[in-house]
Amino acid sequence: MHISHDIWVWIAAALTLCIYSFLYKDNPFYKFAEHLLVGVSAGYLLVIDYYNNLLPNLITPVSKGMGVLLTTGQFTGSLAALVPGILGLIILTRMLPKVGWMSRWALGFYFGAYQGLIITGAMQANILAQVWGTFVKGGNPVFSVALFGDFFAHPGFGHIILAISGPLMIIGVICTLTYFFFSTEHKGIPGGVAKVGIVFLMIGFGASFGYTVMARVSLLIGRINFLLTDWLGLIR
Repeated sequence: MHISHDIWVWIAAALTLCIYSFLYKDNPFYKFAEHLLVGVSAGYLLVIDYYNNLLPNLITPVSKGMGVLLTTGQFTGSLAALVPGILGLIILTRMLPKVGWMSRWALGFYFGAYQGLIITGAMQANILAQVWGTFVKGGNPVFSVALFGDFFAHPGFGHIILAISGPLMIIGVICTLTYFFFSTEHKGIPGGVAKVGIVFLMIGFGASFGYTVMARVSLLIGRINFLLTDWLGLIR
């Protein structure tokens, strides 16, 4: 047993135990660790946002533009950064009830501009790319008669999976989309196709839930390994 002498390892171990103390019941130790995590995360994200967005996109160009304006008396394009800066400040008026209505101007401008800028990218990424990915993989169509030919020529589990995975994916996409198509009542053929879509949805949700559980168990194993190895030194 070789207990760590690093103060930061002890702090990390103490906070880990504080978080896991919630397994017994809600208590002040868990609340302290929870609030500390939220506070540190908020502060960290604020600093990251300052250096990645506010400083290069507002403070630096406005400072250069004001310097040129004061020395030469000429306006430069960098001063245009004042417009989004002012709109950002207007959004903060939501915290003041008497002038909170002004934030609607900035929000309206933001949502309108965002919709206009994102529509082409969203169409490409969320529709065209998805359609292409459904029918084509690696530059080859996912439904290929040649794959079935390979299976009949060389029967095996791997070949049958390659042959039917593409058609199953196409069928699953079509059936799932049919389930969410509410313009037609789900009766007859559309109803049967929608029921098949429900099966694919349940398989997808089950796989996603299983992956989430596996990720959480991996996280638990990692923390226990940290406590037993880095902190207590029971495992070397």
